[in-house]
Amino acid sequence: MPAPATTMAVTETRPVWKSFLAFLAPMMLSNILQALSGTINNIYLGQMLGTAALASASVFFPIMFFFIALIMGTGAGASILIGQAWGAGERDRVKAVAATTLTTGLAFGLFVALVMTPLIRPMLAALGTPPDVLDGAVGYGTVIVVCMPALVVFLLATQLVRGVGDTVTPLKALAISITIAMTLTPLLIRGRLGLPPLGAASAASAAAISWTLTACWMGWYLRRHDHPLAPDRVFLRHMLPSLQILRLVLRLGVPSAVQMVIMALAEMVLVSLVNRYGTDATAAYGAVNQVMAYVQFPAMSVMITVSILSSQAIGARRLEMLPRILRAGLLFNLGLTGCLVLLAYLFSGSIVSLFLTTHGVVALTQSLLHIVLWSVVLYGAAGVFSGQMRASGDVLIPTGLSALAILAVEVPVAWLLSRMIGIDGVWIAYPATFVAMLLFQFSYFQLSWRHKTIARLI
Repeated sequence: MPAPATTMAVTETRPVWKSFLAFLAPMMLSNILQALSGTINNIYLGQMLGTAALASASVFFPIMFFFIALIMGTGAGASILIGQAWGAGERDRVKAVAATTLTTGLAFGLFVALVMTPLIRPMLAALGTPPDVLDGAVGYGTVIVVCMPALVVFLLATQLVRGVGDTVTPLKALAISITIAMTLTPLLIRGRLGLPPLGAASAASAAAISWTLTACWMGWYLRRHDHPLAPDRVFLRHMLPSLQILRLVLRLGVPSAVQMVIMALAEMVLVSLVNRYGTDATAAYGAVNQVMAYVQFPAMSVMITVSILSSQAIGARRLEMLPRILRAGLLFNLGLTGCLVLLAYLFSGSIVSLFLTTHGVVALTQSLLHIVLWSVVLYGAAGVFSGQMRASGDVLIPTGLSALAILAVEVPVAWLLSRMIGIDGVWIAYPATFVAMLLFQFSYFQLSWRHKTIARLI
């Protein structure tokens, strides 16, 4: 049976840059929508409820990122296996990997919802959350954690279909999800749906509803279009996890998840440093993260594209394509991320003013952005090298090198410089970390990985 039009393999007879762009463009649009969703949520919170509400959502971000890291790491490992199986034309194995991953992720989501909910307030208090922000942050975080199963299914579904080269379906899903969330958030803030005003938790509640409805839509859509990952009888039969496949998924996914968890823990340390400077600094932290999300999305999209296309090439035993995929990734990162960084510098004041109204906070946020923006290009380049190495199954050392940069550079630099020069020191740690990441990944790629024998994992 031919593959649906939305799927793609890098082995098609066309230039690599065309395959790269066909995969990358919808994913970049998806990331734009994702970032836009966060920005509009922050505009709603900041403009309709004030700085404290924005800070309530911002201070929970590192904890939320911790859980998302575990999900995305597992999904990343599964996507590599799906890409290799798809490149080899093994459709049944594609379903087996996806179904096993989805079952495992859903079990994790249920565990988080049941066990972690009572711990939200102590965790936020331990981060030094300002007293005027704590209750709002607890309300926001409780909704997110309780609805973690819906978030897991939504994230994994959009992530796994990319393994077969389909970035169009996730784009449609995100458009639906964001439309639902953006419609519901202001209504919940104002108590227009038969509920009392929910404060900062309005954004979290709207997001949770959108995840649930969109995950249901994806199941229907994939079935209707006979997608390789449609939840049909074959897929459902594989929902009973295969231990062999699960071991492979975890072998690839756990290091990626650990890296993201380390990043999340580092963010918790950094936000605790930022919280010492008060509510305005916490709000500026959230605003910087919003702008950085836009600047980082092309870099992250390029990383994922390199990883998926490289895994498909390895599955099809077309190893001669790997250097061309790597070169395309570096050029796309330089052109796309570099242009966005330049635009962010030029219009930083106007961008920040969209969701912050206090002049002092706007000025602080703008100065912090100027410190860190340029280094995102280096972050993207490091991700291109690590993305191709991970596609071959070599995840432990690239992950260890990234973790080393975070633990040995980011956290110590932020801690030391924040005491020496104030809040600017926290953001100087980011460029220092990205420089270290690029040096580490490039050195390992040149000196070791490119001399190894590359073989399929599944």
